[in-house]
Amino acid sequence: MTNLSPLQIERLKYQPKLPSSLENGINHLVLQEGSATEAVADKEEIKNLFKNTYGKPTVTFQTSADSIHSEARNVGVILSGGQAPGGHNVIAGLYDALKQANPNNQLYGFLGGPSGIIDGKYVEFNDQFINDYRNTGGFDIIGSGRTKLETEEQFRDALATCQKLNISAVVIIGGDDSNTNAALLAEWFVANNANIQVIGCPKTIDGDLKNEQIEISFGFDTATKTYAELIGNIERDANSAKKYWHFVKIMGRSASHVALEAALQTQPNITMISEEVEQKKMSLEQVVNYMTDIIVKRANVGKNFGIAVIPEGLIEFIPEMKSMIANLNDIMASLETDPSFLGATTIREKFDIVENRLDAENAKVYASLPALIKGQLLADRDPHGNVQVSKIETEKLLIEMITERLNQLKTQGEFIGKFSAQSHFFGYEGRCAFPSNFDADYCYSLGFNAFALINFGLTGYLSSVRNLTEPASDWVAGGVPLTMMMNMEKRHGEMKPVIKKALVELDGPVFKKLESNREDWAINDRYLFPGAIQYFGPSSVCDITTVTLQLESEAKQLTGAVR
Repeated sequence: MTNLSPLQIERLKYQPKLPSSLENGINHLVLQEGSATEAVADKEEIKNLFKNTYGKPTVTFQTSADSIHSEARNVGVILSGGQAPGGHNVIAGLYDALKQANPNNQLYGFLGGPSGIIDGKYVEFNDQFINDYRNTGGFDIIGSGRTKLETEEQFRDALATCQKLNISAVVIIGGDDSNTNAALLAEWFVANNANIQVIGCPKTIDGDLKNEQIEISFGFDTATKTYAELIGNIERDANSAKKYWHFVKIMGRSASHVALEAALQTQPNITMISEEVEQKKMSLEQVVNYMTDIIVKRANVGKNFGIAVIPEGLIEFIPEMKSMIANLNDIMASLETDPSFLGATTIREKFDIVENRLDAENAKVYASLPALIKGQLLADRDPHGNVQVSKIETEKLLIEMITERLNQLKTQGEFIGKFSAQSHFFGYEGRCAFPSNFDADYCYSLGFNAFALINFGLTGYLSSVRNLTEPASDWVAGGVPLTMMMNMEKRHGEMKPVIKKALVELDGPVFKKLESNREDWAINDRYLFPGAIQYFGPSSVCDITTVTLQLESEAKQLTGAVR
């Protein structure tokens, strides 16, 4: 590699920490089995779909004085889905464990995500190749992609590629959808006597791939700290200029973990949580009124500034918007071939046509939206013809509607302040950041541990490293059956097995922390300024975990103590 920054030069030297059970060597492990497992829901359906891989026990590793012999083997690795800080270290940990087990082992990286194993596009790793990417952000070592592995033809192509390279195990690094595909591939390989293992690694900055065994998905720590730094910078600016309201949309379409964590790190004046909005069945008007009320209260004490944090997927959790978008998705296919729609000469004509096709209540919702948002709802669509919610500028929608509401209040003499807003979207800024020390260590351990699972002949498992609020030496390494996390959900009109997403628990300790401080943070400026991620210095600064992980760990310990 050329053109290295001074920080990257130093980060390449960093040696990630491992759990003590793995630290003593990949060939000095003993596997301990837990009890048999079941799916989180729809047990019979999942069991019937995964006849060969269902019901396996959880496993953990302990160190052993005895040494086991590891036969030479070839392993393939895939990066799947969106980028998350630390992916390179998963591959580095996998590579180091593989070579430590037997120097003749080979690691192949499939290019461009799952399509690489289907199309037979790959690279072979060596020491220099791996060393150039240690402790760095991004997925550029082999690239990523969103191709799903779910059809018979794809499975056969993957098998042919593995047979060509004499690969006996595949590691899939991805989120809930990617690891659902890993479970399907593992089942197919066993059912077809392919003698190829499949192991997954939990990745997603959204934080929605977690359970009792998977305390956190990798990348969440780094991404939320990156966003928190940016929000903290904006808070300092707002507190200095005292004249702008900053609306910050932040990644997290299906769950609000990122927004919640960033808020706990920075303590903004307003934090919307999508799951709460859905539970309370808040209308768009109620959301706007809630935010407007805080803006007015601050203005009444001379504070015409503030910070609002908004999850990316908020608009889909508002029941009336969710209904309208579903209705819109249904009619868009016919509108795309409709002569009157195609022949419309102005955007307003298109708006009118859409409103006439929508159900009455949904048409009313659509008509109430600003023109900018109406246009975005008709514009970018995904391959299935659905609205790409992530491209809807929710922060601008709220700014426009709040401005209109404030103007009404001003006319009525109920608002005497000023409102000037700035909008921001923090998403891609966090996906490829230099991994924090936590993510560097955690990801390296996940990769190293993945090979331990392979070495013991397991398949259909997710690499699991737990006890993460303790020093790395005390982390617990092991594996979780992928089928244990699955349920049945409707996808594109069909019921399919998928790993269940973990949403924000409104009765959990993390949301309760926000809820208990909301009123105070709304009016009083309790801003926190986390600053940039630190890599060198005291452990209390460099190795801290997320607030989410700390609160969940404390609650778990308290529950255990009560029991």
